Amino acid sequence: MTTEEKLQHFFDASIQSASEEAEKMKKEHREALDKLFEEHRTSMERQAGAQLQAESDRLKRDINKEVSARQLEFRRQYSAKTEEIKSLLFDEVERKLKHFKETPEYFEYLEARIREALSFAGEDPVTVYIDPSDEPLLARLTQTLGMSPSISREAWGGGMRAVIRSKNILIDNSFATLLDEAREEYIFTGGMADE
Repeated sequence: MTTEEKLQHFFDASIQSASEEAEKMKKEHREALDKLFEEHRTSMERQAGAQLQAESDRLKRDINKEVSARQLEFRRQYSAKTEEIKSLLFDEVERKLKHFKETPEYFEYLEARIREALSFAGEDPVTVYIDPSDEPLLARLTQTLGMSPSISREAWGGGMRAVIRSKNILIDNSFATLLDEAREEYIFTGGMADE
């Protein structure tokens, strides 16, 4: 082998060794870059996921807050409308009670309530009061019942009250009390008429 061939062989071996070394370094560098890229990508995906979750949670809170505010407003409106309807209903009941007082059935009702009070009192003395607006019925009640009810100084819209002092009992069948009790106990259920 000549010197020239030896040099060529050395040159080729050196180039091949350098090429292999360069390929190896390039491969290691590429693997390092790929690993770094994968870590960066994973980190960014995790960060984006966390950011997405945080934004999603914030939106849910905002939506829930808005829904709660609207529900509260709807409840207020519903409550106001319910009270308005209840007021109209009881205004109508009062109007019908006034009309009822002008019928013969009212006298029968009043007589029946007074008889119940007298029966309940038994032998105990009882004072029966009627509304001042019922004074025109006093003579007829006295004749029918065999006792004279007293006219109250307080107006209560009709009905009667009886006091059994020996037992500290008040029998209150006045329209005002009955209406107040009905107002307190009344619950508006609303809904459709055919439900």
